[in-house]
Amino acid sequence: MPPAPAVVMAAAMPRLASLGPRDVALTFAMWAVMMVAMMVPSAAPMILVFSTFQRRRREADRPHVGTGVFLLGYLLVWMLFSAGAAAAQWGLHQAALLSPAMGVTSAWVGGAILAGAGIFQWMPLKNVCLDRCRTPLSFVMTEWREGTGGAFVMGFRHGAFCAGCCWMLMAVLFAVGVMNLAWVAAIAAFVFVEKAVPRGRWVSRLSGVALCAWGAWVAWPR
Repeated sequence: MPPAPAVVMAAAMPRLASLGPRDVALTFAMWAVMMVAMMVPSAAPMILVFSTFQRRRREADRPHVGTGVFLLGYLLVWMLFSAGAAAAQWGLHQAALLSPAMGVTSAWVGGAILAGAGIFQWMPLKNVCLDRCRTPLSFVMTEWREGTGGAFVMGFRHGAFCAGCCWMLMAVLFAVGVMNLAWVAAIAAFVFVEKAVPRGRWVSRLSGVALCAWGAWVAWPR
């Protein structure tokens, strides 16, 4: 992880006791920076394919759009996700279910989050979204749109598939601690592997079994 997410997260942490508008904004900023750091690397193959197509169009004197437009559309999805995550964090805080490390204090809630993430790894929606994220060339061929607006929509749609694929994995951060940078890095690395390796779907399913077992262990009465 680059230092920027840690700085923003550290700034948000001391004010958990009394969340005001400034603290909610800091929480949103924390999630936004974290999502950019976690998700842009895994989207690099798609961004590279889009950039290659646009470069070839430019070389052929055809209408072309900067890759930044595509990236903005992609990032907008994760900004919206960050707003939802900040709202969820505020709700957990109001219910007195968050620790200083921003992890849930209830074993039942933590176990449910982990098990839910594990079950989602086996759901059809996960497979559909993962397949679209794993095939950038196919995505460009089937989702191509002309112009600046078209490039933005393409980026937004790709971001939507990525969010649909990974949102429950991001929710795991509430179980292990949003401030736990080791887990932030581990989840980011797993998302990249899940999209990049030849048998990514089986990686997802095996991780789903592991998450369910972990969730049961966490929630088990002691």
